[in-house]
Amino acid sequence: MTQRNVVPRLFGTNGVRGVVNTKAMDCRFASRLGMAIGTFMNGTILIGSDARTSGEMLKAACSSGMMATGCDVLDCGVLPTPALQYSVKMDKEIAGGVVITASHNPPEFNGIKCVDRDGTEMARKNEEDIETIFHGKAFNVTTWDKIGSSTPHARAIPDYEKAIISLIDADSVRAEGLKVALDCSNGAGARVTPHILERLGVDYVTLNADLNGAFPGHNSEPTPDNARDLTELVRQGDFDLGIIHDGDADRTIFVDDKGNYMHGDRSLAIAAYYACKENSGGLVVTTVGSSKCVEDAVKMAGGRIMFTRVGSPVVARAMIKNNAIFGGEENGGLIFPRLQYCRDGAMAVARLIEIVAKHGEMSKIQAMIPAYSQYKTKTSCPNEKKEAVMKRLAENAREERIDATDGIKILFDDGWVLVRPSGTEPIIRIFSEAKSSDKAKDTAGRFRDIIAQAVEE
Repeated sequence: MTQRNVVPRLFGTNGVRGVVNTKAMDCRFASRLGMAIGTFMNGTILIGSDARTSGEMLKAACSSGMMATGCDVLDCGVLPTPALQYSVKMDKEIAGGVVITASHNPPEFNGIKCVDRDGTEMARKNEEDIETIFHGKAFNVTTWDKIGSSTPHARAIPDYEKAIISLIDADSVRAEGLKVALDCSNGAGARVTPHILERLGVDYVTLNADLNGAFPGHNSEPTPDNARDLTELVRQGDFDLGIIHDGDADRTIFVDDKGNYMHGDRSLAIAAYYACKENSGGLVVTTVGSSKCVEDAVKMAGGRIMFTRVGSPVVARAMIKNNAIFGGEENGGLIFPRLQYCRDGAMAVARLIEIVAKHGEMSKIQAMIPAYSQYKTKTSCPNEKKEAVMKRLAENAREERIDATDGIKILFDDGWVLVRPSGTEPIIRIFSEAKSSDKAKDTAGRFRDIIAQAVEE
């Protein structure tokens, strides 16, 4: 049996990331990690990248490492992460996948993310096996006559688009003559989402739809500040919906027809509501960090909700295990099990457009679901003190309702606070939610002070 948790951790919640051409993410590192991945996967591997300027360099280095172990590599080029995941899932001859992406990180970053044979983000136990191979230099390097090859693979995007369209009532969408504004954030979504809109008969205008790894339009995280041009365009242009992707298009944030930015928990709640309505109930899975509006929407529609630890792979595997009809995270990462068990930005676009076509203006749909305010902050805490600080916090909150699914979530009558130690940094994260933004901020600040005091003692 493979020994675990004895080597330094490489993989974070979304792959290995670092600043390009530092030791954390240069060609030598990518090649060595490619050899570890190839040793572990031991078969044909799909690889692709987002639009970052370092994508081709790191993809070539990682591919070289995998080929050195005898693996054949199929190069999908620039594409959304979920497009590659779908291709891995559908081809039973594929051993796994690799995406060169840093998603929403600034342009100087890049990363290497692994995909399991079933198309899901790689399970932690498999990442640990790769880390063990990497640190032990236990690479299965082959002889000269068995080195793998690299071949272009052109089917991933068209197959993905076709699958999405097949799950949407395209006739209903076409009949409504909808108009949307699409911001691709200069990222990989530009390779797919405009085609989806065209095939659904949607009139659209694009922002930042050219592939450019310097992100000249705005940084690739779809925050309210980065969506400012989009929200203004929607307000002035009589659009039914605004859409903004992150860098690798596994997440999507929306703007309603009034130009209101919709935080990710709002689209999660709306999609969950209609999933439950259409299935006469069912289970929806999300993380303990998701807004109560998701739980409210699910219960309004006759469904059940299940909370997991933070992280989309955790949500996806809980969905598989419990036969959930829908799931996702509060950051715009929606998971549609009819297509695949991963966050899927283009599928989210098609589904939300279908909901608008069938049920009317997004602003009116939003209004029927309760709204809450969240506030997020953090405080320093040495790694060796985290366990003691969390234990003390739990003891002090004994009279409150506590959810220990991930960190400590303390539930009040008018909101909640979630305290989670970082797995990779000497910090503790604090999320709070309440009916008002002031109350949420005050609660987070109070717990930040409590934790800071506990650290000093």
